[in-house]
Amino acid sequence: MTTGDPDGRGAGKAAGTSADTLRKVRMAWPSLTLYQRFEEVVALVLTALIALVVVAAMINLCHRIGALLIFGLLDPAEHSVFQAVFGMIFTVLIALEFNHTILGVLQRRDSIVQVRTVVLIALLALARKFIVLDATKVEPLTILGLAAAVLALGAVYWLVRDQDRKERGEAETGIGAGLSCQARRQAAS
Repeated sequence: MTTGDPDGRGAGKAAGTSADTLRKVRMAWPSLTLYQRFEEVVALVLTALIALVVVAAMINLCHRIGALLIFGLLDPAEHSVFQAVFGMIFTVLIALEFNHTILGVLQRRDSIVQVRTVVLIALLALARKFIVLDATKVEPLTILGLAAAVLALGAVYWLVRDQDRKERGEAETGIGAGLSCQARRQAAS
């Protein structure tokens, strides 16, 4: 991982392309168990379906923004236009992040979906909800509930990220290698 690539995605590198992913899946196929093959097929189908959703959402977004530009209705100062445009943009971003998660499964970097990524996607969805929310028409208790959900998800994300950092630190230094969690706790005390 490079310093210019903080999340390890390798954006712009050939290793992250779909063709490389499919080639790696084909090469690994003979050594996979029946269930691992099932997971690969499901992940491939989900990736294709989400890609179709992303393409459809992008076409819809381009069409709507184009229509707003043509008819001179694209006024970013108008709250409803801002809500609609950025709500659609967030929808595309959420779908892309979800698709990236599934690609991680195909590339065998991760097991099934990681908790941290699910929490991040949920936070993105809540951020989208706050953007498209019309505060004048929503009950204050609903806004309070959404805010509590954001705080709870933020805390979970922080805890999971902190745990991931601790585990990575132990793996890099060799501390705790081959020990169970309970054995590491006993060794630490």
